[in-house]
Amino acid sequence: MTQDKATIQTLPAILRLARDHRHPLMPAEARLWAKVRNRGLGFKIRRQHPIWRFIADFYCAEAKLVIEVDGDSHTEADQAEYDAARTEWLETREYKVIRFMNDDIYKHLNDVLREICIVFEERVSPSNMRSDDSTDMYV
Repeated sequence: MTQDKATIQTLPAILRLARDHRHPLMPAEARLWAKVRNRGLGFKIRRQHPIWRFIADFYCAEAKLVIEVDGDSHTEADQAEYDAARTEWLETREYKVIRFMNDDIYKHLNDVLREICIVFEERVSPSNMRSDDSTDMYV
């Protein structure tokens, strides 16, 4: 799917907000970041990465993979509805969104890391590449 750059251009205010959110990280985000930074899983992951009007907690450009770390506020109806709409918008543009609750990071960090690796591999494996000559690489 080819995307008109004008429709996904990141606003300067979002860029500033993303930079502001990089410090300090929330404790669960900091714990995950300590494991994934500097290609800790073998591939590059950015933190607080802007995509259009959204800011992904973590993002891997190679796999178009958005990784969200959610606290208790994400279980509230309004926030859950916003998250679902945001995920739908991203996924219609071929991003993959995976979410982990803070408790997952604290209690099952190795499982979280394993899941990130599995999804990364699924997204970049040659069998998932399109057979046409499209410039978009991943299904």
